[in-house]
Amino acid sequence: MTQLGDMNLSLVIAAIGSALGTGAAGMAAIGAWKRAFMQNKNAPFLLAVFVGAPLSQVVYGFILRDKILNANWEGVSMGWPILIGGVAGLAIALSAYMQGKAGAKASDAYAETGKGFVNYIMVVGVIETVALFVMIFAMIALPK
Repeated sequence: MTQLGDMNLSLVIAAIGSALGTGAAGMAAIGAWKRAFMQNKNAPFLLAVFVGAPLSQVVYGFILRDKILNANWEGVSMGWPILIGGVAGLAIALSAYMQGKAGAKASDAYAETGKGFVNYIMVVGVIETVALFVMIFAMIALPK
C-alpha cells in the first residue's frame, strides 16, 4: 500500500508552481514600483493583484488532494492516485507559473502606461482556467 504522503503530490506540486508564479510576478512588481519611485510617480498598488493571482492554484491542489484521499481506491492499483495527483499537480503548477509570468509582463505594462488593467487581468484569468479545468477533470477521473 502506498504511503499517505504519496497522495499529497497534487498539493505539493501545485504549491511549487504557485511559489514560482508569485515569485516571477513579485519580482516584476518590485521592479515596476522601483521605477515609479525613482521617477517620483505613484506606485500602482494594483500590481499586487498580479502577484497574488498564482496563489489560488495551491487551493486547487489541496481540493484535488482531498478528493484523491477520499476516493474509493478498492481494487485499483495504488499507483493511480500518485499518477493522477502528480500529473494534475504538474499541470496546475504550470498554470500558476505561467500566470505569474503573464502577471510579470502585466505589472510592467500597467506600471509604465497606467492603462489596460482589465485586459491584463483577463489574460491572467484565462490562464487560471487551465488549473480549474485540470482540477475538475482529474476529480471526474477518480473512482467513485
